[in-house]
Amino acid sequence: MPGSGGEIPTRSRRRGPAVSVAVTAGLLLSLLLWISVHKVEEGHLAVYYRGGALLPTLSRPGYHIMIPILTTYRSVQTTLQTDEVKNVPCGTSGGVMIYIDRIEVMNMLAPYAVYDIVRNYTADYDKALIFNKIHHELNQFCSIHTLQEVYIELFDQIDDDLKLALQQDLNTMAPGLIIQAVRVTKPKIPEAIRRNFELV
Repeated sequence: MPGSGGEIPTRSRRRGPAVSVAVTAGLLLSLLLWISVHKVEEGHLAVYYRGGALLPTLSRPGYHIMIPILTTYRSVQTTLQTDEVKNVPCGTSGGVMIYIDRIEVMNMLAPYAVYDIVRNYTADYDKALIFNKIHHELNQFCSIHTLQEVYIELFDQIDDDLKLALQQDLNTMAPGLIIQAVRVTKPKIPEAIRRNFELV
């Protein structure tokens, strides 16, 4: 008899597996929704990749949904940022090797240029377009000037010369990436030479 002696009605037994399947499906759906939602911070745009290929879609700041596992995204800053290039070796025309401790490059990527620059130089565009170019341009500058010129006479011009050289190349290679300013710290020179400069 139903209801006596602790028997479970047959109808309830059949619902048990259906409820378990529904709960499991609901949890999986919630998990998929959770991993498909992502946030793009203010001052950034998101670029998307599917199977390693850059998609033509960009997202503005806010919450967005993507296909989980198949699609990944990278956030690209479009506000003013400062990239630091550290310990840059620089050989002067006289053969003396000096080191620039730190070079700060203030730059900004225009939102309209994000897709083309990421397509051509990846989301880590600053490595190719700023870090490597700074090394190259600084070595060009040092190689045609003496230690006296680099360390004293022309030091106040290095910032502007680097900014101009970088921006000229970027206007051709990556329009939309603007160099706002370049700051170069005083070079480190061999101790014996530094003492001679102090005596002068």
